[in-house]
Amino acid sequence: YGTVNYNYKKLPLGINKIKFQAYDIFNNIGEAEVEFLVANDSKVALQNVLNYPNPFTTKTSFHFDHNKAGQDMQVLVQIFTVSGKIVKSIQRDVTAASSHFSDIEWDGKDDYGDAIGKGVYIYKVKVKAAGKTDEAFQKLVILN
Repeated sequence: YGTVNYNYKKLPLGINKIKFQAYDIFNNIGEAEVEFLVANDSKVALQNVLNYPNPFTTKTSFHFDHNKAGQDMQVLVQIFTVSGKIVKSIQRDVTAASSHFSDIEWDGKDDYGDAIGKGVYIYKVKVKAAGKTDEAFQKLVILN
């Protein structure tokens, strides 16, 4: 085990990667790569918001990257019809979040447990961490 401390300066905004390599006494190599999001202030910054698979028939999961790794956060996903009617709300409280989130799955059913019809829907991902929020909208397609 070991620790690396380095004060990075002037990193470009957006997703960055650091690749680590270490050798043991037998010259075996170990590698690890870490992705992180750099933002220009303390606000929550969401990127790469998507659901996969999309389109879907039985279930999909929501994914995004953010700049609040290691912090507790609240995630709210709301699915709307194209006319704006909300059909499903899913909320998660996350402890010590990683920089990539993928912990919400959805089975295509509304808040009452009924299957919603095939078609195009809009969803909003809203994240709150340390009193700051960000949100993003995307579309999804149900095929069944």
